[in-house]
Amino acid sequence: MPKPHLSLLLALGVAWLVSAFSGHLDPYHLDVLIGVGINVILAVSLNLIAGHTGQFSLGHAGFMAVGAYAATAVSLFLGPRLIGDSPAQGGFAENALFFGALMAGGAAAALAGLLVGIPSLRLRGDYLALVTLGFGEIIRVLLQNFEPLGGALGLNGIPPYTTPFWVIAAVATTVFTVGCLVRSSYGLGFRAVRDDEIAAAATGLHPARYKVVAFTVGAFFAGVAGSLFAHFKLTITPAGFDFTRSIEIVVMVILGGLGNTLGVILAAILLTLLPEFLRPVAEYRLVLYAALLIALMLLRPQGLFNFTVRRAKSRAPV
Repeated sequence: MPKPHLSLLLALGVAWLVSAFSGHLDPYHLDVLIGVGINVILAVSLNLIAGHTGQFSLGHAGFMAVGAYAATAVSLFLGPRLIGDSPAQGGFAENALFFGALMAGGAAAALAGLLVGIPSLRLRGDYLALVTLGFGEIIRVLLQNFEPLGGALGLNGIPPYTTPFWVIAAVATTVFTVGCLVRSSYGLGFRAVRDDEIAAAATGLHPARYKVVAFTVGAFFAGVAGSLFAHFKLTITPAGFDFTRSIEIVVMVILGGLGNTLGVILAAILLTLLPEFLRPVAEYRLVLYAALLIALMLLRPQGLFNFTVRRAKSRAPV
């Protein structure tokens, strides 16, 4: 069996073990653990779009919102009709419903990614960033004014289905899928589009196809992350998926190094834990957080965990 498949199975085993002992974690540490996992999914999925394909997107929180609301609609409105009002805690029916909700959230976000990707095929750089930024804001405003989904007040009473098992399993599946894509022939196409789209088209590749695949797959996993987020926080509002949330995800990708999956994972973990470490100085937390980010960007513009540039310079002739 290939090593990537063994790694995925090992990660699923770790997910089961962590979930089995999660009852011994206090709510604070459980919240941090779940937050780290969700941010890793978001960062790795955006890295496929921005790092491997070179399409700068500022609307990832919009995909997350679509997934969160779609999954919540399934579990909150459709779930009671399928499994009753009081299913067995952790039972098969509850887990099957949550898996279906995750898939529905991912599929809805993937459809949104497809709708964004197709009209944006001729755009790149700043223009694409503006389009994706506008998409994220359109989603937020639509949800804010759509009363069947709670409007500005959002949705409450969401079933608490998210557990460490689901989060770690989703992280492992995201990393595994993105890794397989990057190592496949599609990965070569992604990098060709990123490095020089015109040259890629001249060699017979279809840049539009690779852009749409990247947007769709990245949006799918952002939707899964939104679904996990909703079923852990138990309440969601459109304000929780604003422009600031998208910027946080972009910072994780840039800090980890564009196209560097391991670096992006480490950056997502670091930027999730950093505000927690700064809690003792709560009144200065945001200032210190911003100052650290500025320092890191100045000292490591290629990414905190990306050492490719340094190695390339060290081989250059004097």
